[in-house]
Formats: sequence, C-alpha cells, structure tokens
Amino acid sequence: MNVTNRKLISRRRFASAPLLLAAAPGLAWAQQGVPAAAANAQYRLAAGDVIRISVYQSADLTLETRITEGGTISYPLLGSVALVGLTVSEAEKRIADGLRTGNFVKQPQVSVAVQQVRGNQVSVLGQVGRPGRYPLETGNVQLTDMIATAGGVIPGGADQVVVVGTRNGQPYRAEIDLPSVFGAGRRANDLTLQNGDVVWVERAPMIYMYGEVQKPGSLRLERGMTVMQALAASGGLTQRGTERGLRVHRRDAEGKVRVIEPAMTDRLQPEDIVYIRESVF
Repeated sequence: MNVTNRKLISRRRFASAPLLLAAAPGLAWAQQGVPAAAANAQYRLAAGDVIRISVYQSADLTLETRITEGGTISYPLLGSVALVGLTVSEAEKRIADGLRTGNFVKQPQVSVAVQQVRGNQVSVLGQVGRPGRYPLETGNVQLTDMIATAGGVIPGGADQVVVVGTRNGQPYRAEIDLPSVFGAGRRANDLTLQNGDVVWVERAPMIYMYGEVQKPGSLRLERGMTVMQALAASGGLTQRGTERGLRVHRRDAEGKVRVIEPAMTDRLQPEDIVYIRESVF
C-alpha cells in the first residue's frame, strides 16, 4: 500500500470518529442496562436520579453522582450545575457548554448516562396486578396507561381510583371513575400524572348474601345492582327460600344498623347484608 492510500484511509477513520462520539450516549444506555424510562429520549432528569458523566479523552472529568433535592450536581471545574428537568441531551449540552466557555476543554464530547431512576416516579397501590413504584417515562403519562403498566385492575378491584399528590404546591386529590374515561368509545377525562403521585385502587364494594340462597357469601356489588340481580348472581333461592322473607341489614351514616324490607327492584348499597328467610309453608 502506497503512502497516498494510507493517508486517505487515515482521513476516513478520523472523519468517522465524530459520528461514533455522537452515538456514544445512545450506546451507553444499551451497554449499562439502564431502566427503559431513563433510556427514553424524552425522559427528564429529576432529584434523586443517579447519573454518570464522562468526557471523551478526559478521564479526570468522569463522575458518578446523585442529583440533589435542589436539582443540582457538583461537577469538577464547574461547581454547581442545575440539571433537574433537562433531558439527557440537554444535560450533556449544558455541561459541554460550561467546559467550553470556561476554556477547560476546547471541544468537549460529554456523555451522560442515567444509572438509577429515583425521581419522576409514581406509586400504584391497592388492587392491581403489580403494585409498586413506576417511573414516568415522558412528561405526559396518563392514569389508565400507568394502571396498565402496573398489571391492570384485578378482579377484586373497584371502578373508582383515587389519585393523591400535589399540584402548584397544594395538596391534590382526585377520584376517577374508570368506566367513564372510556365513554362514547373514546378515552376522555383521563388524568395526566405527575412526579410523586400515588394511585390507589380500592377493593370493590361488596354485599353479603345469607340464608336460603344457592350460593351464600360475599358478592361484588356491581354498579346499579338491584336486589333481584343480587339474588340471580347468588344462584337464586333454595327450595325453602321465599322472597317475602327477604330483609336487608344496612348501616346508616351514624353507624346504626337498620333492617329494611326492600322491593326486588331496589338498588343495594355497599356492605348491605341480604338475608333470605325460610318459607313457613
């Protein structure tokens, strides 16, 4: 190989170097097994996240650190650097700009990799398939999507979901009726979650069937369920049962139990105890 060809190959290798350096942050995600949320290009850094910063050909500027509650890190040569709320690319640019304008590194190639996601999380608790803490992968995560991520509402879960957190520095609480979110064949009135929200899926309301029914015991109270529907769900009356002996024991607002003789079309309420007596004939 002559000298001219060697120089040409050398130039080609050098020209490809910036492309490899530009891809380095993306490669870092795959090589270090970072959580999927952190690898998302739209993920924004939050207080508590652990990040690793490296600068090409400047080993002394490599740093693994946690973003403080104030949203900053302490970085060599630059001091305090505010990173919370930035995407990974924006954080890389901010650090690179600081090194460049301070004349510390002429052409800094900065790579930021998220090691642990500790901020931008919500808790999903109660009657779901996989209760736990989940990261907000983007800035627009809907309640129904997060419930699906947590395994969905299990059969014993209620239709009503409670979300507590803060909005504009004030305590926030919302009750979301999941069936209504999907009304008219489209998703409407869904809630956008924010960092620190807690989603609570309550146990479904229950009623209790006792006496002369085929399947006595607890029964999920479906929306608008009537006495007749509850009897049907319990397998109906036994041969000795009678509708005329039906009573409902219901606790009022003061905690006192009242005995009601309902019509078959009356709607039941949570924690009602339905008792079917034995026919005297």
